[in-house]
Amino acid sequence: MADVNLTTTSPPELPAEPPTSSHPPPPPPPPQNQETPSSPPPPQNQKTTFPPPPTTTTTTATIADVIEHPEKPTSTDPTTTKTPEPMPSFKEESNQIKDLSPSQQKSLQDFKTLIQDSLTNTKDFAFLQKQNEPISELSIWGIPILKDDRTDVVLLKFLRARDFKVKDSFTMLKDTLQWRETFDIESLLEQDFGDDLEKVVFNHGFDKEGHPICYNVYGEFQNKDLYEKTFSDNEKRLRFLRWRIQFLERSIRKLDFRSGGVNTIFQVNDLKNAPGPAKRELRVATQQALQLLQDNYPEFVAKQVFINAPWWYLAFYTMISPFMTQRTKSKFVFASTARTPETLFKYVSPEHVPIQYGGLSVDYCDCNPEFTIDDPASVVTVRPSTKQTVEIIVNEKCVFVWELRVVGWEVSYSAEYVPNNESHYTIIIQKAKKMTPTDEPVISHSFKISELGKILLTIDNPTSKKKTLLYRFKVNPLSE
Repeated sequence: MADVNLTTTSPPELPAEPPTSSHPPPPPPPPQNQETPSSPPPPQNQKTTFPPPPTTTTTTATIADVIEHPEKPTSTDPTTTKTPEPMPSFKEESNQIKDLSPSQQKSLQDFKTLIQDSLTNTKDFAFLQKQNEPISELSIWGIPILKDDRTDVVLLKFLRARDFKVKDSFTMLKDTLQWRETFDIESLLEQDFGDDLEKVVFNHGFDKEGHPICYNVYGEFQNKDLYEKTFSDNEKRLRFLRWRIQFLERSIRKLDFRSGGVNTIFQVNDLKNAPGPAKRELRVATQQALQLLQDNYPEFVAKQVFINAPWWYLAFYTMISPFMTQRTKSKFVFASTARTPETLFKYVSPEHVPIQYGGLSVDYCDCNPEFTIDDPASVVTVRPSTKQTVEIIVNEKCVFVWELRVVGWEVSYSAEYVPNNESHYTIIIQKAKKMTPTDEPVISHSFKISELGKILLTIDNPTSKKKTLLYRFKVNPLSE
C-alpha cells in the first residue's frame, strides 16, 4: 500500500511570470456533415497540508489544474492567426427510446414501418434481390435490421443525419445499402492490402467515455515513396480508398450498437508536416474519401481533435466555418503543437495517449512490461519557478516501481528514499539531473524497500512556463 502527498515549493519573492510563447494556428475540420468524443483522479488517500509561509505551500493537483486553466500566450505579432474560439462541447444524444422526444419516437417508428413495407414490396431494394427471390432481411455493419434492439441505434444515426425527416432518412439508408452492394463491402473486409499504411491510420486506446480512438497521421505522406505508391494514379488512389473504407468497417464492427453502448469513434488528426494544398493527388483522394464517409457513415464521430496544425489549415477553417452548423462545429477541437498534450488529456487519460503525443502509452509490445494501458496515471501541474515533490508513503516491504515524464522536460528530476527510522540514512536513488527535450520522454525506476518509509520524486521547474508531470507506480511483492 502507498499514500501520496504533493508538495510545491516556490522561492521567496520570485513570482511566476506568464508565458510568452506563440503557438501555430489550428487546422480546419473535414466537411461539415462528417459525423463520427478521466484521467484518473488523484489517489484517494492523497493528503493536503499547509506549511507556514512564505516559501512553501502544499497543494492537491488534479487533472483540472492542467486542462481547465491553460496558459494564455501573449503575442505582439498582429499577423498571428488565433485559435478559433471554442464552441460549447458536443454532447452525444441518447439512443434509448425513453430519452427521445415524442416526435422523435414517432419518426423512428415510421422509419421502421417504411422499411418493413419496402421489404414486402421489394421495389425499393430490388438491387439486393438474388434471382428474383424475396428479400428476407436487410443488414448493415453486420447488424440485421428489424431483428433486435440494435436496429434503433442504427436507424437513429440516419434519422439524426437528416433531422428526423423519415423519407430523407429512408433515401439515405437505401442509397447507402446500394453503394455497399456496388462497392462489395463484404468482400472488401477480407482483402489484404499489406501494412504500408499502418502508421497513417491506426486505433490506439480509448477516451474517458470509452470511445475507441483513431489517429490519422497525415505527415507520413511526406515520405515520397509512400506518397507515390498511394496517390500517383487513379488505380492507386482507388486502392487507398478501399483500404480506408476497410479500416473503418472493421472498426465499426467492434462498436457496441446496443442501447446505451459506445457506437461512435474519437478522431485525432495529426497535421504535423502534413502535405500542403498543392499536393493535388492527396487532395483529390481525401475529398473522395470524405464524401463517401459523409454519405454512407452517418453519426460515427464523437469528437474531432486536430493537433499540430499549420497556419493554412486555420485559414481554411476560418473561411468555411460560417457555412457550418453549430452542432458540427461543436465536435471540433483545435490544439497547437505546444498544447497537444494538455488538450488530449482533457478527453483521454495519459496512460491511453501515445508517447509521441505527450502520454505514457507505448505500442503493445514487450518494451514496457511493468505498465500497460490499464495502469492509471496521475497528472500534476508544476507551476513556473517552483519545485514539486511527490511523496509516496510505502507501508509494506516490496519492490517499488514507477515511471514518470514531464512533457517537454526542461526541468531537473531527482528521487530518494527516506526511511521512517530517523537514525537511518536517506538513500539517493537518482541525483538531481537536468532533463532536456531531447532526453527519453519517459523514465522508469525500481527500488527494493526492506524497511518502511517514503519515496520522494522531485521536479524542479526553473522556467517561466508551467509543466505537466505524469507519473504512475505499482508495488510488487518482495521475493524472499
